[in-house]
Parts: sequence; C-alpha cells; structure tokens
Amino acid sequence: MSGSEGSSSSRWIPLESNPEVLTQWAVKAGLIPTQAHFEDIYGLDPELLGMVSQPVKAVILLFPISEVYEQKRREEDERIAAQGQPAIDPTVFWMKQTISNACGTMALLHALINSDVTFAPESPIEKFIDICKDKTPLERAKILETTPLFANIHADAASGGQTAVPTNLDTDLHFTCFVQAPSPPTREEGIPAKQMRVLELDGRRAGPVDRGECKDFLSDVAKIVKENYIAHTASMQFSLIALSGGPSLD
Repeated sequence: MSGSEGSSSSRWIPLESNPEVLTQWAVKAGLIPTQAHFEDIYGLDPELLGMVSQPVKAVILLFPISEVYEQKRREEDERIAAQGQPAIDPTVFWMKQTISNACGTMALLHALINSDVTFAPESPIEKFIDICKDKTPLERAKILETTPLFANIHADAASGGQTAVPTNLDTDLHFTCFVQAPSPPTREEGIPAKQMRVLELDGRRAGPVDRGECKDFLSDVAKIVKENYIAHTASMQFSLIALSGGPSLD
C-alpha cells in the first residue's frame, strides 16, 4: 500500500502497488486498453529488465520515506532552488500534491499525461488535461481537490487490490514517477535539442527533477533508483511498475 502527506485536509485511501490496480485506474480514467498497460518490474538486473515489455513509457516507483530520504530531498530541493538544474521541457505536465495518500493517483497522472498515449474522448483524464491547461502546479492541485473526476476512481482502485483497506491510513510509503522528455531548445541558438532527459515527477517536490541524460530509459531509471533510493536504506519495501506500450499479454 502507499500514501503520503498532503497540505489539505483531504485524505484518500492508499493505492496498492499492483499493475492490475493501476491499469484498472487508468482504463477508468480514459486510457484505451490497446494503447498501454502497467506491468511489474521484477528486479534491476539487466536480465530482469529485459523481461519488461517495450516500449516503456514511464516508470512508477513505490519507496519507503525515511529520515535520511527526507533530509536528502530537502537538500536537493534547496540546491536546485539556489543553483538551478538543466531546463525542463515546458510541455511536461507536473502538479503539486496537496491530498494525503493521493500519491498513487499523482504518479498515474504524471505517467499517463506525459506519455504518448491517447485517451478516450470526454474521459475524466481528457477533461482534466483540458481544465488544467495554462494552470500552475498548485492550481492543478486545487482542481484535483475540488473535482470528483478522480476521487471515485481512486477509491474504487484502492478497494480493488489484493490487500485489505487499512483502518489506519497513515503510511510511510510513497509513489514517484519517472518519464522521459526532450531537452528544450538552447536559448543561444534556438536549435531544438535532440537529447532526451530522464525526469522525476513527484508532487511532494518543488518541481520536476532532472535526473540526467536518457540513453536507455528503463536502464537509466534502474540506475537512478539504485543510487538515489535503494542505496540509502536497508528497507525492502520497494516496488517498480512500468507503463508499457500495447495491450497486456495476460
């Protein structure tokens, strides 16, 4: 299960880190099932990564929040605020998280909206994208708080997993999302950059975080997860799920 803090009084039931649950959520939100599906990433070794259906469009990570992680997060956000980071593609969709335990839905929205998949016309996610155009990350969060578009979908998915819904909704697990996006054009020359970047999209952060050049998306994400998450804890409470193109073969 998973969830995290938010700044509003709203609190949702944590989503289970389960590809069937995430796919169910996505289809109810408007994903056309032939377009993409979620599947488990069973390990970070090359052989296990090779079992994941390609193309991988996004990766969702469930990880344990610890004091060490929180300190690293604060330091990194402060460093980015003070020193900057590589420019982020302006078309990347990112929003703040203000609802407790909504990090699963946040990761799903970040994964789906930033992937090259199409959605059913007039579906909740299509309506949400339209409403959120030209809105700030915090305004998008307020829209999520006040619209019923995803609250019911989230509740249905949260109660549809293999794990019983907990009576205590406090949890120290959190979802984040990795996507790939092109480098923006250089200011000096105005020439579109062809280099792809790996971005981490987490509503608890100050904004999208550039994780470096993208050469092989899944392998790059695996390395980032090892170095930035697994290396700093003895916990085994990690789960990785890929958004892969095409229908599920199950």
